[in-house]
Amino acid sequence: MTLAFTQIADQLGRQAIELPSWAFGNSGTRFRVFTTPGTPRDPFEKIADAAQVHEYTGLAPSVALHIPWDGVDDYAGLRAHAEDHGVALGTINSNTFQDEEYKFGSLTASDPAARQRAIDHHFACIEVMQETGSRDLKIWLADGTNYPGQDDMRRRQDNLAESLAAIYERIDENQRLVLEYKFFEPAFYHTDVPDWGTAYAQVAALGDRAMVCLDTGHHAPGTNIEFIVMQLQRLGKLGSFDFNSRFYADDDLIVGAADPFQLFRIMVEVVRGGAYDEGSDVGFMLDQCHNIEEKIPGQIRSVLNVQEMTARALLLDREALDAAQRANDVLGANAIMMDAFYTDVRPMLAEWRESRGLPADPMAAYAASGYPERIVAERVGGTQAGWGA
Repeated sequence: MTLAFTQIADQLGRQAIELPSWAFGNSGTRFRVFTTPGTPRDPFEKIADAAQVHEYTGLAPSVALHIPWDGVDDYAGLRAHAEDHGVALGTINSNTFQDEEYKFGSLTASDPAARQRAIDHHFACIEVMQETGSRDLKIWLADGTNYPGQDDMRRRQDNLAESLAAIYERIDENQRLVLEYKFFEPAFYHTDVPDWGTAYAQVAALGDRAMVCLDTGHHAPGTNIEFIVMQLQRLGKLGSFDFNSRFYADDDLIVGAADPFQLFRIMVEVVRGGAYDEGSDVGFMLDQCHNIEEKIPGQIRSVLNVQEMTARALLLDREALDAAQRANDVLGANAIMMDAFYTDVRPMLAEWRESRGLPADPMAAYAASGYPERIVAERVGGTQAGWGA
């Protein structure tokens, strides 16, 4: 390792990236959901697969659940199962976008019955959190309209504020409400939580334990996402990340696949703003679906991509960058950024892993482990998990 890399080794050691349970189920496009041999059939098998990612990378110590997709009769038992596999249960994600009652909206709907149903669902999610020991309740809404005049946009914002306040009042002092935004889809005229400003306005009205979740795939093309990262950190409202990648619309592709330089720039602002500091409350999570690639290797590749760009961001010479910025040395400052980005950290990370008892090449180690063949042989019969289960 270089001297500079040795100096960031301890910082790399505290990296933790939560995995989404749904990444291990079948997924696809709006046209087709594809099946794969060995796909988990229940939340217990999803967690077993997620634990494989942590075993080979040391980067993924917790698993997020999606309710009711990951509904079980005994959440305490599911929690014990996760702990037996060396991981913890993390964020609880609500679902108010697949029931008939939510056709015209959930927490924002003009229909009081639909709103109350959605609120009650979140109350049930909070009960799950008590049993799983989860800190965060994450809310993403499909709410919006398709046509001008379809509904009153201001009333829907008022409905959202009232609904969120009822949910926020129910969480305890050790829990957080995290509101996610997305600029379009499935609503095509307007989305009720389309951007970070709307999410910030809603959570700021709730209190200190209400935060914003930034999904890296939920922005219009050309959006400067790292600016949003900076601003939410500056305002003290960056609660968590959902890492993924997109080329056109929200593709949920492997993080860093479309634009590794963007991921680097995001991590530069994460480090600059203190979100990577020891004791930071900012959560880092993947939110991806693996439609055509193998699921466990897809998650391994994803956390490694985040680790590589984190290492490059930590290697950035911030003193030199600050001096160049203050001197208005435009090209000099940019060169310092590019030097850090172009640093090939992969050999140093391989050595770093080996020093911590991890395989130098997690992808190769998993492929040689026999686990892929075993789950294909064992998981025969039953219904494979996917969207909605």
